[in-house]
Amino acid sequence: MPTANAGILETVIGAGVQYAALNQQLNYYDNEGREELFQQIQQQYGVNDDPELNARLDSIMGSLSAAIAQVDPTIEEKPYNYFVNQDKSFNAFCTLGHNISVNTGMFDMVANDDEVAVVLGHEMGHGQKKHVQNGMKDALLVQAGVAVLTNGSALGSLVANLASQVHMPRAKEREADKLAFQYLTHSNYNPGACAAIWQRVMERSTSGGSFLSDHPDHKDRRDTYAKSLTEYSGDKVKIDADKAMVKVNGKDFVAPAPADDMSSQERAYFVMGNLATAYHNGHNAGEAWADGNVLMLGHQPIMESADGDPSASDLAARLNEIK
Repeated sequence: MPTANAGILETVIGAGVQYAALNQQLNYYDNEGREELFQQIQQQYGVNDDPELNARLDSIMGSLSAAIAQVDPTIEEKPYNYFVNQDKSFNAFCTLGHNISVNTGMFDMVANDDEVAVVLGHEMGHGQKKHVQNGMKDALLVQAGVAVLTNGSALGSLVANLASQVHMPRAKEREADKLAFQYLTHSNYNPGACAAIWQRVMERSTSGGSFLSDHPDHKDRRDTYAKSLTEYSGDKVKIDADKAMVKVNGKDFVAPAPADDMSSQERAYFVMGNLATAYHNGHNAGEAWADGNVLMLGHQPIMESADGDPSASDLAARLNEIK
């Protein structure tokens, strides 16, 4: 073999050995070494021990894990580790080993736990579909040479440092969004929160785009989720986003007033989610009725009338006309 070709072959073989070693190390942190990695991530990002936030996170993760188990029982083989970190920005991340961290700033941004569940459902979608492994490998190769990364302790430190910085292809982000919607529809959370959270972020962010270039922008995510709600309702429920008008069977139903730190638009998506659930589960077979200030459709609560809204009785009469 000519010398030049022999050198190329040696390089290729050497790189293959190093890549195999890297994959072995990543597999370790994704499985039997995941508790070790979890501790490194906690040290890297800091732990917020606030009892209220941790109780909320426990409840959300428990509910979502039970919902995911209905459609993907493999979650029971590797339950998620999770903690609240000290970062004040709006974010959460899932890394190797089903290790999840939620920024303190997440709880400052959202209106309720349904909206937190959307973001965590998205992250758990990444975890369930093993999106993190390839993304982490690419991020590590950018940061340092493969030979360095085959050192176990050095790799663990880098994985912890990069845990919140791994970018996914946009197709994987969209897949995780779809999974979040599926998970919420198998839980007691309002699937309208999927659209509502991105409406809220749009209203409170300095930019109408996404936080990361590989994510769909906020409006795109909101509108995609609204379409999913319409499909979930059997094409019975739609929304005019600009007017915050929820429509039933093509007819105007209600444009909620701003209330409880929510805009009209954000509230509208929660109303849309409850209506979609009622239609999907067959609760629309019953009459709409008022339970005090709460509009019901069969057994499904739809919305609570706030200042500026029609009364629950008036809403029930309107819904019975068009449902």
